[in-house]
Amino acid sequence: MSRMPVLLLCAAAVTAACGDDETTSGGGGAGSGANGAGGDGASAGGPSGGGGGEPSTGGGGQAQGGSGTGGAGGAGGQGGGFVTVAASCFDDPPVGGAEPAAPKPYSGGACPTLVAGFNDIQSSGSGRSFRLAIPSNLQPDERLPVVFLWHWLGGSADDFYNQGEVQAAVDTQRFVAVIPVSKGDLLFQWPFETTEPESRVEEEMTFFDDMLSCVSEQLNVIPSCVSSVGVSAGALFTDQLAGARADYLASFISLSGGVGGVIRPWGHPEHRLPGLVLWGGPTDTCVVINFETASHELEAGLGEDGSFFLECVHTCGHTEPPFEAPDGLSKYAGLWQFAFDHPFWLGAGESPYASGDFPPGMPDWCGVGPGSAVPPTGLTCTGGGC
Repeated sequence: MSRMPVLLLCAAAVTAACGDDETTSGGGGAGSGANGAGGDGASAGGPSGGGGGEPSTGGGGQAQGGSGTGGAGGAGGQGGGFVTVAASCFDDPPVGGAEPAAPKPYSGGACPTLVAGFNDIQSSGSGRSFRLAIPSNLQPDERLPVVFLWHWLGGSADDFYNQGEVQAAVDTQRFVAVIPVSKGDLLFQWPFETTEPESRVEEEMTFFDDMLSCVSEQLNVIPSCVSSVGVSAGALFTDQLAGARADYLASFISLSGGVGGVIRPWGHPEHRLPGLVLWGGPTDTCVVINFETASHELEAGLGEDGSFFLECVHTCGHTEPPFEAPDGLSKYAGLWQFAFDHPFWLGAGESPYASGDFPPGMPDWCGVGPGSAVPPTGLTCTGGGC
């Protein structure tokens, strides 16, 4: 077991907070980047979800649902050097566009028959589990994005499923959610520390490979739309996964995560995948981990690579970010939509969001590139602390 007695990571981001107190956040200072006003968000997408226009909140192509209309999109800062490109996972890839690597063969032999709910597999010689969420009215010809969800230190796959409103999300926005269960042998659930043996880190990477292999084999998924999302400890691992498995991932979302210090550095992958980097302002800390510092370090690595990223900064500290659900969609619809609007074939620095116009569900405290987010003022924050 990894031993770092001074490091304690808390449940955060899309989780229920530690504690029950409500506080009102102080005002955050404006980011250093220039902020362009975000236009109205695109209307919610219907079954055809379309390409070439503004990103839609609903599924496109063969996906169904997501027909509610959201509110206005957030005002986002516009980062320099990024290029606005219309894109959707539900569109056909352009001729000559980059393609992800084919999933690796399942290390456990033959994949078991997968079901909605918990599934057991063999990975690197050990028994592992994950929870699978699929649309309750899945159609035979639907092709779906895949989103991996890595839970926080004090959480579980069930906690992520319930508190993240995952079933409502997959039903309305049409995707497959894969929620890994931690092996239980690590102090911080997932291997991301500099002190963790390389062999243990690679074991977890193989677990991802095996889950992706079995899901891709048995479900009609969109290979160019596989994303990873993590919360707190899960975000710290997601940031490692994004660096090590960028040949398979189209995008990643880091909710109170980061790199550097006692956490392994950014991996600088050849595929410059886009990201969303979110934290709770300068008070987003747990003992020796300052998630603002770690997130800035992650942003620096993405900047060196020329990768597109959104910066989202709220003022609630290490707790649940104050997302608001668009009409007819789940609370974190904006996060899932980010994944769907960034297919694998986008080039480095390309994004439908590069102009600063975001779809419904993306908070107005998000911006494009480093220093662009303007933290909100006067928020009522529930819970918090370590």
